[in-house]
Amino acid sequence: MLPSIVLFAGFVNLVSSAVVNDVRPLVIWHGLGDTYASPGMVRFENEVKEMHPGVFVHSIFIDEDPNVDQRATFYGNVNQQIVQVAQQLAEIPELSRGFDAIGFSQGGQFLRGYVERNNSPPVHNLITFGSQHMGVSDLPACKPMDLLCQVARRAANSGVYSEWAQEHLVQAQYFRDPQRLSQYISSGSFLPDINNEVLLPSSRNASYADNLASLNKLILVLFLQDKTVVPKESAWFGSEQPLEDIAIETSGSDQTPMLSSPNTKDIIPMRLQTLYREDWIGLRQLDESGGIEFVACQGEHMQIGDCWKDLVAKWVGGSLSAN
Repeated sequence: MLPSIVLFAGFVNLVSSAVVNDVRPLVIWHGLGDTYASPGMVRFENEVKEMHPGVFVHSIFIDEDPNVDQRATFYGNVNQQIVQVAQQLAEIPELSRGFDAIGFSQGGQFLRGYVERNNSPPVHNLITFGSQHMGVSDLPACKPMDLLCQVARRAANSGVYSEWAQEHLVQAQYFRDPQRLSQYISSGSFLPDINNEVLLPSSRNASYADNLASLNKLILVLFLQDKTVVPKESAWFGSEQPLEDIAIETSGSDQTPMLSSPNTKDIIPMRLQTLYREDWIGLRQLDESGGIEFVACQGEHMQIGDCWKDLVAKWVGGSLSAN
């Protein structure tokens, strides 16, 4: 009977392997000041694996040395980092059929940059937590003892649109000053490009729209008490209204869900953004096909709590054969 038992065990292993291989993998990109190997990231990976047995999880890194990887969240060229990450993902066999992706804070718009520019292997569902899709109009405050952050913040504040800052300071590369939009468009090295905010319409990259619209779902998570991302509505593709555009119509049934409170600057919601109305990046096409979910989580920036669980249960760990 022993050969039969061995054969049966082998068959079970083959079936089990086939089931595991059919689970769509997950890719994660951490945020500012974090590292791919931090205790929080490792804990999150393990909890995802418990929720979705057999799922393969890859945490993006710019350098395998955690200290260097952390520094790269402050100092570096985002465009070069996305090229490096695209190569990294392409070389992982488990990702070859596509994957779901989660971006924490700035990792969210960086993953969107990957989708628009590369998307090979392709992203199925993209979840972004508190990401700065329309940039920030103020640089995040630093913790009292975070010297790495403080030095980067002072350097960016001294000349956010200078050539040096746009080449070397990560936060400067998604700084979108509503009162200096022309300078942001002409000097910004990263965000104006992936948002197709260009001075010459003929310079827009049509493939960005095609790639973003190919997503199954884009889940945009905003933190209700977020004071780190200014404005917090950037997580939902909202931005502060520039003074020269103050007369824009902001009422109507087609508005993106938006939050407002007294004494805050007016916010242009996603569906009233020019990049949405003229569909520069495929956002409108994706939205009109039912491909965008707006989610609000209680708490300050990246105080996720249990807010992630329902989202990861629903949009991560599906079947690859269902693509």
